[in-house]
Amino acid sequence: MNNHNTVIIRKPWGYEYLAYKGDVMSLWLLNINQDARTSLHCHPTKTTGLVLVDGCAEINFISDSKILKAPAKQMIRRGLFHQTHALTNVIMLEAETPIDKDDLVRLQDNYGRENTGYENSEFEIPKNEDCIWITDPIGNEVNKFKIGNTTLHVMNACGNVLNKFNDNDLIMVLKGGLQKTINGKIHKVVVPGDVGQVKVVKRVAEEMDGFIEDSVIMFIN
Repeated sequence: MNNHNTVIIRKPWGYEYLAYKGDVMSLWLLNINQDARTSLHCHPTKTTGLVLVDGCAEINFISDSKILKAPAKQMIRRGLFHQTHALTNVIMLEAETPIDKDDLVRLQDNYGRENTGYENSEFEIPKNEDCIWITDPIGNEVNKFKIGNTTLHVMNACGNVLNKFNDNDLIMVLKGGLQKTINGKIHKVVVPGDVGQVKVVKRVAEEMDGFIEDSVIMFIN
């Protein structure tokens, strides 16, 4: 398989490509056509953080469903079967921790892929100039990316960084995270790929030791 940094993966529901790669997590941008559905699938060993950045989608599970309107988020624990149904044309970010595209089991699929793995090189085409590539910031710089009506702000986690955005904005950890030391043992509480509201992360941060050195975070608003 080719280097994912340079290719788009064609899907029966649209396409996806790698938009960021950290030490332990990767971030993919999914473009899902209106009325199309991903497979009902799970990731047995990795956690997924979904961020809807444009459009409206229904996230289906085996026993229930949830409607998301951009900007919105959904955390998916390992082993949880889920499916995205695009109610409009949809752009979604998908964080995967740890990095493993072969960690995929499909339960049901409209396109007959139940017994297949992740798409091979036959489905790859070169990236074009419209594809974004998220880079780590240097010092106090803020890297900004516009997707539809949503803006991504990528910055290093230092100082009062959590106060720079509104409580209802979304935040995702790209590197590092929040940690707490108890009885000499370090617990990593918020880790790469986790996504939540700023007000929730603020509340957690109040009781933590702080961000791990060289943490990188992304605000979505």
